[in-house]
Amino acid sequence: MSDPSTPLFDHLAKLGIETKTHEHEPLFTVEDSQALRGNLPGLHSKNLFVKDKKGALWLVVAEEETEIRMNHLHKRLGCARLSFGKPELLIETLGIKPGSVTPFALLNDRDRKVNLALDAKLANGDLLNFHPLRNDRTTTISSADLLTFIGSLGYEAMIIDFDAEPATANDK
Repeated sequence: MSDPSTPLFDHLAKLGIETKTHEHEPLFTVEDSQALRGNLPGLHSKNLFVKDKKGALWLVVAEEETEIRMNHLHKRLGCARLSFGKPELLIETLGIKPGSVTPFALLNDRDRKVNLALDAKLANGDLLNFHPLRNDRTTTISSADLLTFIGSLGYEAMIIDFDAEPATANDK
């Protein structure tokens, strides 16, 4: 079976982006990651693959400690109410299994069906850590290089400050 991260690393190399990858036991949750990563420098994330009631798909990438209130997230994104995307849809759209969701998976979204929402903490961070399309490795990349990677795929990330209070209708 081929390594799903090979096309990712090939694409990053074409862009001149340097990364460092660490191997570890498969991780499925933020808690698993926190228990096993040791002193790996940089920010870590939680990644939500969601679908709105109108069928729009979203990848929400937030700093791991960020509180995401699912019942309010649609207001922040400006879309219909959200629910988690089914594993089959994740595999079909991003070509990865649950537990391996990261912005790197946008490489596999050939039809550009997924919208990207990126936490401002990550967009403005220094070093970031994500699974490289498999959950038994963690790849460290600079924030600027992540944004370059995202742009190279034809995406523009919606940058959201999840710590700020969302605007209300009365604020307009």
